[in-house]
Amino acid sequence: MKTSFVASALAMSLALAFPVHADAGKTAMVQEAPLRAHLQFLASDLLEGRGTGQRGGDLTVAYLETQAMALGLKPGNGGSFRQPVLIAGVKTQPAESTLKLEAGGKPLDIAFGKDWVFAPGDATAAHSFNADLVFVGYGITAPDEQWNDYKGMDLKGKILVMMVNDPQPTAEQPNRFNGKGLTYYGRWTYKFEEAQRQGAAGVLLIHTTPTASYGWSVIQNSWSGVERFQLAAGTLGTQLQGWMTDDTARALFTAAGQDLDALRAAAEKKDFKPVPLAARLNGEMKAAVRKVEQFNVAAVVPGTDPKLKDEVVIYSAHWDHLGKQGDSGDTIFNGAVDNASGSAALLAMAQQAKAAPAKRSQMFLWVAAEEQGLLGSAAYASSPLWPLAKTAANLNLDSLNFVGATRDIGTQGSERTELGKLAETAAKSMGMQIAAAKPDLAGGYFRSDHFNFAKNGVPAFSIESGRDYIKDPEGSKAKAQAYGKRYHQVSDEYDASWDLSGMVQTAQYTLNLGRLIANAAKLPEWKAGDAFAVPRNK
Repeated sequence: MKTSFVASALAMSLALAFPVHADAGKTAMVQEAPLRAHLQFLASDLLEGRGTGQRGGDLTVAYLETQAMALGLKPGNGGSFRQPVLIAGVKTQPAESTLKLEAGGKPLDIAFGKDWVFAPGDATAAHSFNADLVFVGYGITAPDEQWNDYKGMDLKGKILVMMVNDPQPTAEQPNRFNGKGLTYYGRWTYKFEEAQRQGAAGVLLIHTTPTASYGWSVIQNSWSGVERFQLAAGTLGTQLQGWMTDDTARALFTAAGQDLDALRAAAEKKDFKPVPLAARLNGEMKAAVRKVEQFNVAAVVPGTDPKLKDEVVIYSAHWDHLGKQGDSGDTIFNGAVDNASGSAALLAMAQQAKAAPAKRSQMFLWVAAEEQGLLGSAAYASSPLWPLAKTAANLNLDSLNFVGATRDIGTQGSERTELGKLAETAAKSMGMQIAAAKPDLAGGYFRSDHFNFAKNGVPAFSIESGRDYIKDPEGSKAKAQAYGKRYHQVSDEYDASWDLSGMVQTAQYTLNLGRLIANAAKLPEWKAGDAFAVPRNK
């Protein structure tokens, strides 16, 4: 990167960070210029992909902190804008590991990265295995669905092989496990958590693109030759966590004398029971382990009402991406859309919120280590800087619209709470409508930082791009869909030709909705019967 660009981008963003004056009774308008400047800088090579535990991540935190100071925002953690997030960094050392899968008395000819990946889930540098493999279907225990894939077998010390996603709907039960939509039981994070509760030694998930909603390359980039992270405090995971390709799974099951397709079919039924495989995991797994201190960045615009200012609306976005990986070629995963866009939007929104505060306080929260499993938001929810009992809502931004303005806006998940009606009101005030609901096939509601707030009783959802583009609808849809090939790739880079009208629109909508919540007579609640309709914790 040229020094002149860095200097000009930084100077521009600093100059635009100072708030304009506005009537306190009106919402000031989010401006494209500061949003674009922040986006360009946060996605630049200088920040090296904003990797967790990397130099680029440290620079990003410093940038966000100084921008919040320049805006005149209040520190969210006493006298500091930073909230420490203590995590363990784990990097598998496949060359020093001797792990192998054996079936039918012979080891499988598979390679780390190409065919399977693994890492310790308990932040321990070395493990030895001589453990039996057991197929446990979807690996789900769901009392609300009267489902238990673990019944009838003690699985302590076993390596569990399981599918991702949920049991699929049937003609007789079209709505089981939310029909075509993914539930939290289908997420890989849940699978690892449940295996730990079962006392298993490890987990190997079977990957397919339809069930995971992304290709094997996403797994490779997140697990091969890179450092992975987990919270350093609290309940640790199983000794081994990993994935295998569908081809690897087929080879394993065939060698073990089993029909994978037949077992998959059996796992779709409630009477499924764990199936021991004539297969074992043997050898040593080695990893480099270190403890890392990362930071959430929290900044506050105090409320104007003497009583309501003690309550808060939280806007969040994750500042991290995948950082620098590899030794040759383009090694920087810039993460321009994911999620320099959301981080930049929060800065542009904060500028206007400071100019026109609301009755309740408003917190702008940039969380760490989302790409490592929503760790920053999990740390915040565990030790909130503002009591969750007084947190009105969390509105999260992740991967914003870089294509162009739309006539609609995505608010999937808002319908779970009283936020749904406010979301419609905010859209109508901008001449927009709520995007038509669609089955949550990828489990998006459980894959963004708002979920850690939802699990603790705070009404929360992520605001997403609309799909009804105003300009060149078909071309715009194609451009948006093409981003799928850049997701978690080095090609997710900032493009100066982007039409940011849609990004500004999303930021403005989020700020408008947050202001409705911040000025409402009471805190919003979950709808009765929703899975997350529990009292706000802490």
